[in-house]
Amino acid sequence: MSEQNNWERSVLEKLALSALQEQRRTRHWGIFFKTLTFVYLFILLFLFMGWLGKSETALSTGKHTALVDMQGVIASDSAASADNLIPSLQDAFEDKGTQAVVLRINSPGGSPVQAGQINDEIRRLRTKYPKIPLYVVVDDICASGGYYVAAAADKIFVDKASLIGSIGVLMDGFGFTGTMSKLGVERRLITAGDKKGFLDPFSPAKQADQDYIKQMLAQIHQQFIDVVRQGRGKRLKETPDTFSGLVWNGEKGVEMGLADGYGSLESVARDVVKEEKIVDFTMKENFADRLAKKFGAGVASALPGFSMQVNGVSVR
Repeated sequence: MSEQNNWERSVLEKLALSALQEQRRTRHWGIFFKTLTFVYLFILLFLFMGWLGKSETALSTGKHTALVDMQGVIASDSAASADNLIPSLQDAFEDKGTQAVVLRINSPGGSPVQAGQINDEIRRLRTKYPKIPLYVVVDDICASGGYYVAAAADKIFVDKASLIGSIGVLMDGFGFTGTMSKLGVERRLITAGDKKGFLDPFSPAKQADQDYIKQMLAQIHQQFIDVVRQGRGKRLKETPDTFSGLVWNGEKGVEMGLADGYGSLESVARDVVKEEKIVDFTMKENFADRLAKKFGAGVASALPGFSMQVNGVSVR
């Protein structure tokens, strides 16, 4: 009887141990698959947010028309910044399959500094890769700084209804002296340097300050004019209005020599480049970059001396 009890106990122990081991194996496999699923979802999230790459440039194979998009206001903290556009253009020109580069512009303008840097790089790349032409295709608008960039292209194509031009420079701001007087507010401005507070929006405008600014804007305007003349050459049919800051539709722009003809991205690739395959080399900002820029801009705006403006006056 004792042997039978021992045998039953031994069987029960083995069964219990086997069940315990099976539970452990099941739990381990469960943890493994849960971890694998978590890693997979984490990778998908990173890819979706764009954390794993600063560019969505397609890996090109064979001959193609290279596309670079310039969309929105041209500024150091925007998608249309020199930091984004220049690497995109460099990648497009350097690719062995590129037959031509199309810079598609839809921009009302922006920073003359950023536009100037992009223009300079386009001219450098055209010299370095003389067999690869660069064409600009205008969507809705290519004005001011946008046209500053476009002037460096071999040819500019527009739609009849596109807006083009605005070859000028402006500085804008506000004055609050009248409002402060009505409210009984006194402005107390203390500076080291007699011109440090020029164009202060809370102080009366001085004619000497305005004359200085007009002289500075005239110099920047002349730089703009020189760039347009250099880029367009004899194609430009100058009139008294050409550099007045006016904007024209695409049809009038072609007539004035501001553009060379009509075309879209697809038609230029097909009929001008003779290569319908289009590869996008535009650098795409990822989620982390956008978050960092917004955070950095917020911090910078809270610190004196980091403003993009001069005493509340913006230049563009």
